[in-house]
Amino acid sequence: MEKHDDSHRVQRSASKRALLLTLVLAGGYMVAEIVGGLITNSLALLADAGHMFSDVAALGLSLFAIWIAERPPTPQRTYGYYRTEILAALVNGAALIAVSLYIFIEAYRRLIQPPEVMGAVMMWIAMGGLVINLLGLWILRAGRDESLNVRGAWLHVLTDALGSVGAIIAGALIWAFGWNWVDAAISAFIGLLVIYSAWRLVMESVHVLMESAPRGIDVDEVRQTIAATPGVIGVHDLHVWTITSGLDSLSAHVVAEETESHADLLKRLRLALHERFGIDHITIQIEPDGFDERPTPV
Repeated sequence: MEKHDDSHRVQRSASKRALLLTLVLAGGYMVAEIVGGLITNSLALLADAGHMFSDVAALGLSLFAIWIAERPPTPQRTYGYYRTEILAALVNGAALIAVSLYIFIEAYRRLIQPPEVMGAVMMWIAMGGLVINLLGLWILRAGRDESLNVRGAWLHVLTDALGSVGAIIAGALIWAFGWNWVDAAISAFIGLLVIYSAWRLVMESVHVLMESAPRGIDVDEVRQTIAATPGVIGVHDLHVWTITSGLDSLSAHVVAEETESHADLLKRLRLALHERFGIDHITIQIEPDGFDERPTPV
């Protein structure tokens, strides 16, 4: 567990730096997009700015979650605060869904009565937003596969980049052909992309919080690996779950042969589970054949 704690500290330190830099970039350009959207009367820009605001909030929440997760375990919270990062990912996903619903409502209203939009100005402002978003995606690229928390922030930036692309396309079409309705139509399409990504993030977060088996690990294969280890007669009460991104845990009761050295058997089991499934946080109770687990009155 200590080795895992060290690797997680290094990972969190790198994630904090990336999140902070992206937060500064996103916050600065959010203000520019809000001003630009009000000047040009563009929903696509205001929707993009609204999503940029959610990016800033998401990045801030992710940073706060990492800070909380670094706190040591307590007698009441024996695993520490690792799950804070998963909760942050869940909140970020829910916030993205809320932003998408707002975009749908406003797009419908503007499709019914398309307002005048300054396409050329809108397009140039959106180009700047796209550059900022691409920088943010590049900064966060390493942490997105290692942390569900960082992936939530990365998804916010990705969908915002799509929003910038949509605003550029809408601005070009409005500027060239005067199609003001395109602003709302592209905004609604962006909303669909956002809600799809957000739903996946929410489901992944719930998957971890419900202590389901980690994705990519077949519990039946784990059971077979343990049972096939020399010295093992059987296995029961097997549980595999994720504490936080990149930290899977396993507990099991293993029935061993009476002549088997418990220390040697534990070494073989830990090695097999590490090499086959990458699980290192392991708790195994070794029992003799016929052991009765029911409490015996003293």
